Amino acid sequence: MAKVVSVTSKLRRDRARRLRRDQTEAEFQLREVLRAGRLEDWKWRRQVAVGPFIVDFLCLEAALAVELDGGIHGDQVEYDARRDTHLKRRGLTVLRFRNAQVIDDLDAVSWTILSACRESDPSRRGSVIARGRRTPGR
Repeated sequence: MAKVVSVTSKLRRDRARRLRRDQTEAEFQLREVLRAGRLEDWKWRRQVAVGPFIVDFLCLEAALAVELDGGIHGDQVEYDARRDTHLKRRGLTVLRFRNAQVIDDLDAVSWTILSACRESDPSRRGSVIARGRRTPGR
C-alpha cells in the first residue's frame, strides 16, 4: 500500500531541498564547520522542516537550532518571533546570526554554537578541541 503524504509536507520537503541546493555564502561557510562532526562530533542537519518552518541548521543531540539571517529578516521580525516561539515550544534552543557575522567572524560564531552544544550536555563541557574534533575520552 502506498504511503499517504500530504501536499503540504511535499511542498515543505521540496522547499527544503531547494534551500539546500541554493545556499548562501554564509550557509556554505557554516556548513563546512558543522558537517561530518567537525565541531566536536556534534551531528548537524541543514534545512530541516520543524513543524511549518524550515530551520537552517539543526542539532538533535543538543536540541539546538541555528538560524542565519540575511537582509530580508529585518522586514520579518514578527514572523521570526513566531518561528522562534514555535521552535522553543518544541524544546529547541534557537541561536540567530546575521550572514555578515558568519562571513566576518566565523570563529566567534563557531565558538558560540559549540558553547551552546556543550551547555546541553554537561559531559562535554570540559572538552578540548584538537584539530576541530573532540579529544578521545570525552
